[in-house]
Amino acid sequence: MPRIMKCIACALIVSIMPIFGAQAVLSVAPLVDDVPINIHCKSALLMEESSGQIIFEMNADEKRPVASVVKMMTILMCLEAIESGRISLADSVTISKNASGMGGSQVLLDTGEIQTLDILLKSAIVGSANDASVAISEHIYGSEELFVKEMNKKAEVLGMTNTHFVNCTGLPAEGQHTTARDVARMSEILFDYDLYYDFSTIWMDKVDHKDGRITDLTNTNRLIRLYDGCDGGKTGSTNEAGYCISATAKRGGMRLIAVVLGAETGSDRFDTAEKMLDYGFANYRINTVAEKGARIKGEIPVKNGQKESVPLVLNDNLTLLMNKAESADIELKPNLPEYLKAPFQKGERVGSVDVIRNGRTIAEIGVVTMEGAQRQGFSDVWRRVWREWGL
Repeated sequence: MPRIMKCIACALIVSIMPIFGAQAVLSVAPLVDDVPINIHCKSALLMEESSGQIIFEMNADEKRPVASVVKMMTILMCLEAIESGRISLADSVTISKNASGMGGSQVLLDTGEIQTLDILLKSAIVGSANDASVAISEHIYGSEELFVKEMNKKAEVLGMTNTHFVNCTGLPAEGQHTTARDVARMSEILFDYDLYYDFSTIWMDKVDHKDGRITDLTNTNRLIRLYDGCDGGKTGSTNEAGYCISATAKRGGMRLIAVVLGAETGSDRFDTAEKMLDYGFANYRINTVAEKGARIKGEIPVKNGQKESVPLVLNDNLTLLMNKAESADIELKPNLPEYLKAPFQKGERVGSVDVIRNGRTIAEIGVVTMEGAQRQGFSDVWRRVWREWGL
């Protein structure tokens, strides 16, 4: 190993290992080969949210209808539109005949009724309201049909390769399906929005229709009230889909996502999700191997540049999910050149660090320049010569 790489390797071990607390494992193979607990459903998956690491799965790629769990994509797209400034929670939305005519779970909106977007979003998240979900879709894209096209585009971007949406509600429709793995991926993105938890943690509320009518809302996810750390999730149930849920809970800085599809009863759905979350919290912990922006001690030489050397920093976060019975025995192997050749920009990727666990490379951390360097000119060469000669 070249001398500069040996020096940086030592510096990495010194500077990275004490940091422990960041973001993404690149290896997502299940940590457990077989389902370690008794669960009662057709498909299931348990994931740690910040890393995307799967703890265990069962029939995770089996295509299934998931009923109102579909609304997670509707909610996600609404939150993205709010974040981008395309829409606002304060927007007034006039309810269409199409939206008010939705069957299934409803908040009982009337045609022509005007509600603000925040009320509709709350109704979709807390009460799983189909009429509110369609009203949201029409407000963002003009029609549910166009909104569903964007839902499918979003699913493709997220890598949800076994998902196809036909509507924004999850009401039974031919050709509409997804999988436990794809639901977990969708959940992972949705549960990263702080605004989502302003609504998902509501247990009971009311919707005022401004005409003397009041509709009571009760959260369809009873785990937010009964399970320690649960602050979100989405339920769904139809004869075709069975009973489904994607539930999330956070304890001690670790957030887990439990996906349960095709349970026979509502109780089986919640009990199974609880068992899965219990298993994850009891057996796993989060370690952060690296934080983006952490500086590597020492500097790398620059050839033909106005600077003789520049510092390097890590360009990625890396979170490692580990069994509590295991030790955090991690080896870091740098892949860096002996020198950099000017010119180059600040933030330019120049190499990487392999993260090795039990002899297997599980992730790669990018390394970038902390500063840029211009190519040295004739005057720069003479100044360096004069400086070295002490003149």
